[in-house]
Amino acid sequence: MQSVSWTSFYRDRAVLVTGGLGFIGSNLVHALVGLGSRVTVVDALIETHGGHPFNLHPVEDRVRVVIADLRQREILEPLVAEAEVIFNLAGQVSHIASLEDPFADLHYNLTGHIVLLEACRRLNPTVRVVYAATRSEYGRARRLPVDEDHPLQPLDPNGIHKMAAEAYHWLYHHLYGIPTVSLRLINTYGPRHQMKSPRGCFVHWLLRLALEDRDVPVFGTGQQKRDLNYVDDVVEAFLRVGAATDVAGEVFNLGATEVLTVLEIAEQIVEATGRGRVRLVPFPPQHRAIEVGDFQTDFRKIRERLGWIPRTDFRTGLRRTVEFYERYRDIYIEPLRAG
Repeated sequence: MQSVSWTSFYRDRAVLVTGGLGFIGSNLVHALVGLGSRVTVVDALIETHGGHPFNLHPVEDRVRVVIADLRQREILEPLVAEAEVIFNLAGQVSHIASLEDPFADLHYNLTGHIVLLEACRRLNPTVRVVYAATRSEYGRARRLPVDEDHPLQPLDPNGIHKMAAEAYHWLYHHLYGIPTVSLRLINTYGPRHQMKSPRGCFVHWLLRLALEDRDVPVFGTGQQKRDLNYVDDVVEAFLRVGAATDVAGEVFNLGATEVLTVLEIAEQIVEATGRGRVRLVPFPPQHRAIEVGDFQTDFRKIRERLGWIPRTDFRTGLRRTVEFYERYRDIYIEPLRAG
């Protein structure tokens, strides 16, 4: 059962957000500041991971920012010791990057999280920890929609390491009583996501190309089905879970009420921007190897237990996203070379 008031829960709470200069993390920080939390952000600010100092504009003067890797114990441990809630969103999200350098992905998506959990065990075993897991842990769907009991069979090192980090969060709850919870996120889109490369949510890369009036490539036939969440809805899920009192050790799927094909997503991006052209292209070999096909999650568990539902349809969320990047494109979009 959800706490009486998840919004009032955060007033004057000490909250640590790892990866708080990144896409979802920074949007979460904005919400926490609005709820009256005392927020600390720790972020390695690695260029290819998508974090950006501007993501905290205009709340930066109300947030403590520490630039550090989770593996830097001497910096991390004092931050963990004073926290009442930890939202753990640090890591790198590129599946292709994990294929090219699985060791780096191991460090960013697993080793650092073990360091964090060890700090919780030794210094603050009652701290609430909410981990940002991913639907990529499931791999290809054996049945649709995919619920939390679906077998886990990731298709790349990123999914393997995310799955292992989630397992460590559960293990530290099971062995040491730390109240950890995991949210398995689907494709999340919205303001403050990096648009410098295609190694992130595909929606933002297609949006960038459309904003620059370029071809918007769709792999294969584009009939692969996807569900997506607008970032504000994802932030609400994190906040609800972090305030709940009876969810320690649990895993929750996020999900959407509408399912779109990749082609429909690209067409709506072109329509929303008034620029670009959709073009079907063959799958690149690396992408074909890790393509999951149709995917849709079952989010009944979090809806029934915590009252969370996605409130933003894709057209509305896309319009808000386009408005943001039209305003701040010089910060998030570097010019592409012609050709």
